[in-house]
Amino acid sequence: MECKKEQNKQECTCTYDCAVKGMCCDCIRFHRERGEIPGCLFPSEAEATYDRSIRKFVEVWQKRV
Repeated sequence: MECKKEQNKQECTCTYDCAVKGMCCDCIRFHRERGEIPGCLFPSEAEATYDRSIRKFVEVWQKRV
């Protein structure tokens, strides 16, 4: 399967510029290895804190339900 890096970068809501931006498989692997969630899965105000913890993810989404 061909990576759609440039298309992914255009659609990615993560504001942090890193070496794996646009390479979703690598991004997920990177964060999973650190016990984190990728920034693109957070609402924009929470993503801007750069807290990628699972705790923060649950906290943010519980408030929105």
